[in-house]
Amino acid sequence: MDSLFFLFSKIAWAFLSPGNLFVIALILGTLYLINNHVRAAKKILVPTALISFFTMAYPVGDFLMNPLESRFSKPESMPKDIDGIIILGGGEDLKRSLSWNVAELGLGGDRYIAAAKLAAQYPKAPVIFTGGSGSVQLQDTKDDEGSIAKQILTTIGIDEKRLVIESSSRNTYENFLYTQPKLPKPDGTYLLVTSAFHMPRSVGIARQLGINVIPYPVDYRSNSSDLRQWDFDLFDHLKALEPAVKEWIGLTVYYWTDKTSEWYPSP
Repeated sequence: MDSLFFLFSKIAWAFLSPGNLFVIALILGTLYLINNHVRAAKKILVPTALISFFTMAYPVGDFLMNPLESRFSKPESMPKDIDGIIILGGGEDLKRSLSWNVAELGLGGDRYIAAAKLAAQYPKAPVIFTGGSGSVQLQDTKDDEGSIAKQILTTIGIDEKRLVIESSSRNTYENFLYTQPKLPKPDGTYLLVTSAFHMPRSVGIARQLGINVIPYPVDYRSNSSDLRQWDFDLFDHLKALEPAVKEWIGLTVYYWTDKTSEWYPSP
C-alpha cells in the first residue's frame, strides 16, 4: 500500500506542479489553435499568459510559502539535554551526486549546517539521518541519500560513531516510520531539522507516530513583505512556489490518509 501511495503521489505531482501546469496549458492551447478552435485556445492561453507573467515578475509564491515557514520557529531557549538530532533527507542532490560521483548538496543544504551546529552543541547526542531516494527512477542505485548524507556529515566533522542512518524511506511519512525503530529512546526527545516549509507536515507525522520532536526549522525560501519586489526572476520565484504548492497538497493528502495528526499542525 505504501508503494502504491508513493507511486501515485509522484504521478499526481507531475500534473499538479505549477511549472508543469504552465507547459501543459500551453500545449493544450496550441493544439486548439492548430485545430482552429480559436475561442477555446484563448480561454486557455490568455489566463496562462497572465498567470505566467505575474509568476515571473513577482514572488507570488511567497503568499503560499510564508504561512508554512512561519508556523514553527526555532526554540527560544534550547533544551539542556536531548536524546538525538533527527535530520530529514532532502538537502542532497542525488542525481548530481550520482552523475559526478561526489556528494552534492541541493537547495536544502542548510540542514547540514544546522546538523553541524547542533552536533557541536550536544556532543553526546546521536545524529540520526533519515532519507533514501524520493525518485521513482532512482530506487536501486549504488548510492542513496543515506550514503551521501553519511559522507557529508563525516566531512563536516561529525564522528561516524554518532551516526544513525536510515536509507530506505521514500517520503516524509516513511522517514519517521522507518526511523522510529532506530531511535535510541522510543519515548525520548529529539531535535528535528528540516526545511521550514516542510516542518508542519513533519511535526504532524511525528506526533501521529508518538515521536517527541522539538522543531528546528532551516532553509527558508520566502521573502519578508518589505523585500518582495518586481524583479522578473522566474527561477527564483519557482523555488518558493513549487515546494509551497507541493507542501499544501501534501498536508491535505497526508491528513486524508491519516498519516498526520492534524491538517495544519501548530506549535
